[in-house]
Amino acid sequence: MMTGKVMAETEEQSRIRFQVELEFVQCLANPNYIHFLAQRGYLKEQTFVNYLRYLQYWREPEYARYLKYPMCLHFLELLQHEAFRRECVSAQVCKFMDDQAILLWQHYTRRRTRTLQPPDAPAPPAPPGTNQQAPPRQQL
Repeated sequence: MMTGKVMAETEEQSRIRFQVELEFVQCLANPNYIHFLAQRGYLKEQTFVNYLRYLQYWREPEYARYLKYPMCLHFLELLQHEAFRRECVSAQVCKFMDDQAILLWQHYTRRRTRTLQPPDAPAPPAPPGTNQQAPPRQQL
């Protein structure tokens, strides 16, 4: 039986914890995963809510730079609120969040592509099988 001894985390254990927490936080970018957690009752458990609060350190730039899906930080923030956690059980809410995430990604990708293209770049070629001429590109 341990009597108050806390063993220091080794470098290997620290690296593994970092990877596990990184993977979990990024899973929060998926509204279907959040819905899964809500359906299983995890979002009602105080220990899990405390864990979500602990994970807020991922908002710091030194950690956020490792994230591939920054939308997970938005959902992590929303999960701090009890009302949002309650609503995540609903399939309709999950579908709405998923639809909104897809729309955001589509808009972001389209806008980023336009922003990164030089203004004098030729218009992309028309897909094969179409005889229509591509409309002229508008300058932003």
